Amino acid sequence: MYKIKAPAFPSHLTWLNSAQSWALTDLKGQVVVLDFWTYCCINCIHVLPELQQLETEFHDKPVAVIGVHAAKFDNENDPQHIQSAIDRYEIAHPVVIDSDHEIWNQYAVRAWPTLVIIDAEGYIRWHGSGEGHTAEIKNIINQLLLEAKRTKHLASQPAIKPVLKPAPAQTLRFPGKICFDDSGQRLFISDSNHHRILETQLITQTELKVTTVIGSGQPGFKDGAFLTAQFNQPQGLTYSAGYLYVADTKNHALRQIWVGESTQDKGGQAPMVTTLAGLGYQAAWGDGGGAGPRTALNSPWDILYYDQYLWIAMAGSHQVWRYDFNTREILPWAGSGIENIADGPREKAQLAQPSGLSWNGHHLFVADSETSSIRGIELNQGSVETIVGAGLFEFGYQDGKLDEALFQHPLGLAARDHLIYVADTYNHALRVIDLEKQTVVSLVKPHDQTTCQIGDKMCQILPLYEPNDVKLRGHHLYIADTNNHLIRLFDLQTLDLLDVTIGV
Repeated sequence: MYKIKAPAFPSHLTWLNSAQSWALTDLKGQVVVLDFWTYCCINCIHVLPELQQLETEFHDKPVAVIGVHAAKFDNENDPQHIQSAIDRYEIAHPVVIDSDHEIWNQYAVRAWPTLVIIDAEGYIRWHGSGEGHTAEIKNIINQLLLEAKRTKHLASQPAIKPVLKPAPAQTLRFPGKICFDDSGQRLFISDSNHHRILETQLITQTELKVTTVIGSGQPGFKDGAFLTAQFNQPQGLTYSAGYLYVADTKNHALRQIWVGESTQDKGGQAPMVTTLAGLGYQAAWGDGGGAGPRTALNSPWDILYYDQYLWIAMAGSHQVWRYDFNTREILPWAGSGIENIADGPREKAQLAQPSGLSWNGHHLFVADSETSSIRGIELNQGSVETIVGAGLFEFGYQDGKLDEALFQHPLGLAARDHLIYVADTYNHALRVIDLEKQTVVSLVKPHDQTTCQIGDKMCQILPLYEPNDVKLRGHHLYIADTNNHLIRLFDLQTLDLLDVTIGV
């Protein structure tokens, strides 16, 4: 292994998830693992459980894991937003905010995620990009621990103690996606960080009552009865004919739940959670699908039932997949797997972390988050086209004509006829695309006001905070206001944004 002196951390940077700032001199005698990440990136999200494995295995050894957050999107530079991501992904190690990419440049990083290993004497000994390096990193750490012990440079104990804040008691914890049943009277909620699905009944437009809790609330991968079944940070939901289908994201699986009005329906079907596809672990890049129960998946983020198929936004492989109920096979359907924005025939088109799906009767629309774009797929011809968006690093906040409008990492959408309502996540906004007028208009704008005047409506409401989903019911839009841990309602007639209360 080569040895290059590790550059010192700039002293003026902000640290989160730690009672102190850290310098490399504080970590003398420690083997240090630096994780260069940005919280939008699916590959970075995949690395976090790998780091948790290392932290668990080496918890009593002088090994220090430090996250270096080097933002891709403007929204990701705000310390409050980064702290929210730390809470959401249950990160226990310190994170330094590398807002101007100073550490990134000092360490010659070129991609997210990148991992760097520093030995006990402060020398860089390994540098690698991407995910899936756990076994190699584990071996290198063990070698460096033995080496430092032999040369008497090894510290006697860990310098950094993990910090994991207990989750506050609240009904929802980072709700991800939502969907209605066919009657529009039941709203299902992915209560993602409580690792469960809530079935709720509409009492009024802004009042829900929880009627069923699906899942034990503990992360895991287990089929069975509602009280014992387990999910792991589920996201996308879709409903059809008494069944609820779930994109169980961190389990890399698709789950099926009978939620019919009566167990006498469907020949006495009992309320159970079963698995249609996925093995509980992440598929390797380039896996081509197959029989559902024998096929590994890669971070399914949203799911849509249409025409006897389940359509899946497979964020981890940058594709849209399709599950066939007749053959029980799940296969890639659109996207080559290359992360970018390119239109054309579905097999050759390029997508970038698709995270939201909606159908308007003619096209399947995709919230293609890493290109801050909305894509459309014509299912009969199988062609992909870009509605709004231009590239991996083309983002912002701008209304206007489609070729001028800018989004920032949208995650959810709801299409009806010629209108597409978009949860523009990193702009903390609700937008609408009008395909006839070829325009984008903001319905709920980012709230950056610091002063208020009497009668100013914007000062009376809580602004949106990284909304992840939106669904249309009549003239109301229901929104998963993820980082506010709320469901919200936007009235298209009165233009009011209201909180939705949830009774248990």
